[in-house]
Amino acid sequence: MASSIQDPAVEQLGINVIRGIAMDAPALANSGHSGTAMALAPLAHVLFTRIMRHDPSDPEWPNRDRFILSNGHASILLYSMLYLTGYGLTLEDLREFRKVGSKTPGHPERRHTPGVEVTTGPLGQGVGDGVGMGVAERVLRDRFGPEVCDHHTFVICGDGCLEEGISHEAASLAGHLGLGRLVYVYDDNHITIDGPTELSYSDNVPERFAAYGWDVDRIGEVANDTEALEAALRRAIAVEDKPSLIVLRSHIGWPAPGIVDTKEAHGTPLKPDEIKKTKEILGLPPEESFWVPDSVLEFYRRAVPRGEALHAVWRARFEASGLDRAAWDAAWSGRGMQGWEAKLPTFEAGSELATRRAINACVNATAALIPGLVAGAADLTENTGVTIDDAERQSPEHPGGRQVYFGIREHAMGAAMTGMALHGGVLPVGGTFFTFSDYMRPAVRLAAMSRAHVVYFWTHDSVGVGEDGPTHEPVEHLASLRAMPGLLVVRPADANETAQAWRAAVEADQPVALVLSRQGIPVLAEAAERATEGLPRGGYVLREESGSLDLVLVGTGSEVHLCLGAADVLAAEGLGVRVVSLPCWEWFEDEDADYRASVLPRSVPTLSVEAAASFGWERYADASVAIDTFGASGSSKAVLEHFGFTVEHVVECARGLLPSPSTKGAR
Repeated sequence: MASSIQDPAVEQLGINVIRGIAMDAPALANSGHSGTAMALAPLAHVLFTRIMRHDPSDPEWPNRDRFILSNGHASILLYSMLYLTGYGLTLEDLREFRKVGSKTPGHPERRHTPGVEVTTGPLGQGVGDGVGMGVAERVLRDRFGPEVCDHHTFVICGDGCLEEGISHEAASLAGHLGLGRLVYVYDDNHITIDGPTELSYSDNVPERFAAYGWDVDRIGEVANDTEALEAALRRAIAVEDKPSLIVLRSHIGWPAPGIVDTKEAHGTPLKPDEIKKTKEILGLPPEESFWVPDSVLEFYRRAVPRGEALHAVWRARFEASGLDRAAWDAAWSGRGMQGWEAKLPTFEAGSELATRRAINACVNATAALIPGLVAGAADLTENTGVTIDDAERQSPEHPGGRQVYFGIREHAMGAAMTGMALHGGVLPVGGTFFTFSDYMRPAVRLAAMSRAHVVYFWTHDSVGVGEDGPTHEPVEHLASLRAMPGLLVVRPADANETAQAWRAAVEADQPVALVLSRQGIPVLAEAAERATEGLPRGGYVLREESGSLDLVLVGTGSEVHLCLGAADVLAAEGLGVRVVSLPCWEWFEDEDADYRASVLPRSVPTLSVEAAASFGWERYADASVAIDTFGASGSSKAVLEHFGFTVEHVVECARGLLPSPSTKGAR
C-alpha cells in the first residue's frame, strides 16, 4: 500500500488521539494497560494507514494482511485502530472497555471483535500463531497462485512474549522453514510488571533471532518517527526468504511525565492528574475523554474505500484466475470436497489394529479430497499417524508441502496450528504422544476459546505404552482435557470408530482431539455395524442386552473390547448386560436427556472401564475400573493386567455392583 500521507498535522493529531484513548479507556475501567499502547501509537498508525492491505468493510477478506498483537494486554491500541479505521467498533464500545459483554474485552478475542485475528493474552502465543499464519499463506500461495494469495503477517511482540519459552520454539521453527512474509516488531521497552527487564533478562535478542535464521533490523530510538517506522516495515516486507524481526526501542507510557519508563506504566491506569498533564503535552483537550475530532476520524476512515478498492482488484483477479473453485471453497471451509467421506476405509471385524494406524489409513484414503489438509508432528510423524503418503516436506524448496516436521516443539506446534486454522484455507492436523499434550495445553486452550478448527492426534493414550513407564503413560489427561470448554475429546474404540471420528473431526467447527491407542486392539463387529450412526452422538449402545437389563458396562477406546468380553461371561450366567461405547462426552452431552437416558439409564447399575483416572465418571457410572495412580513400566500386556484391565477383573467388579440373590428384584 502506498503511503497515505496528506496532512502531517492531522496524522500527528491522530496519533495523539490514539494515545488519549489509550489513557481514557483503562482509566474509565479502572483496569488495563495504557503505557504500551501510548508508546506504540505511531507504529499502529503506520501499519493500519500506510502498510497493511486490509478491508475494514470485510474483515474476513481472504487476501488481507494479518495483524497479531501478541502482547495482548495492550488491547486498547488494537481496539482504537479498529474503531478509527472503520471495523464497526464505536466510541461507546471503547467506553465499555473490559466490561462484561462488551466488544472490547481485556485481551483480544477472535470471533468476538471484528478485525481481531487471534485470541492473545498469555504472552508469546501470538508469536506462535503468526508462524502458523505464515505457513498457511505459503501453502495457499503455492496451491492456488499468487494472484489470489499474496499477503503478509505482521506481529507486535514485547519482552514478555520473547521471554516465554514458546517464542524460542516458534522462532526457531520459522527460521528453519525460511518463512518470508512474516514481519515481527519487537517492542523493546525494557519494562515488565516486576520492573526493569534487567531484573531477570539479559538475552541479546537480535543475536538470538539472527541465530535462528531471521533477518534482524535494529532501528533504535525511532518509536515516534513515522517515516523511519514505515521505511523499516517496507524493508522487512521485501525480505522473501526468511522471517523478519524489527527491534524498536520504545519508552513505555510516553509522554506521561510521571510514568515514562516505569513499571507503573505497564499495568496501572493513569491517575486523573497524570492524564490531564499528558493531554496538555499532546495538544488534546485536557478535560475531555475519548475526544476524536471529525478531521481525525475522516482521515482514518479513508481506510474503508481504500480497502474496498484493493479488495475489488483482488476479486477481479480471483474471478479471472481459473482456479479450482471447488478445491478453494473446501480449503477455506476447512472441510473435504463433495463425496470425500465415501473414501473412508472400512476395517474387517476380528482383526487387530492400533487406532493410531487406523487413523493414518483414514488420512491417506481421504487426503486428495481434503485440499486444505496440512499434517505434521512433534518429531513423532510415523508414530502418530500423521504421515501423508507422497506429500512433500514443507520447506522453502517445497512451499506447498503438506507435511510439516515441527520438531520437538509441541507448544509451538499447537500455537502454529491455531494460526493456520484462523488464517483460513488450511485444516491443520498435529500429532504427539498423549502425555505430551501437557506441553501444548496453553495453545490448545486458546484454540478452544477461539473455536479454531484444528485436529490433534494424541496417541499412546494409556498405560498400554508399556516399557516407557509412568513418565510416558497418560493417566489424568482425559479428565483434564474433558474439563476444557470448547474442546472435543474423542477416544474411539476400534478402527471403524476411528474412521467415523475422522469424518466428524473434519466436519467439525472447533478443535477436536483424537485420542488413539499405541497397541493393537480388536476391530469390533458391533462397531462396524453401529459406529457410523452412533459415534457422532458421542455415546451409543454397542451391544443390546438379552432380556431384562441388569447391568451396563460402558467404556472408551481400547477398553471397550474388555466390556464386550465381560458381557459375554456375564450373559452366560443369565444376566442382561448392555455394552455402551462413549467415545466423546461432549457430543453425548449435546444430545437430549431422553436419548442419554435411553443409552445409560440411571436406574441400572453401571460400571465404567477406562485406563485413566476415574475423575468425572461419577456422572455416568456407579463404579469404575480405572487408574488413580501414576503408571508402571513393563510390557503393555503386563502393565494393563497389573492395573486390572482384563476381562476377569471387569467381570469381578461388575458382579460387585449387582444385588445379592436374596435382594435381586427388590429395587
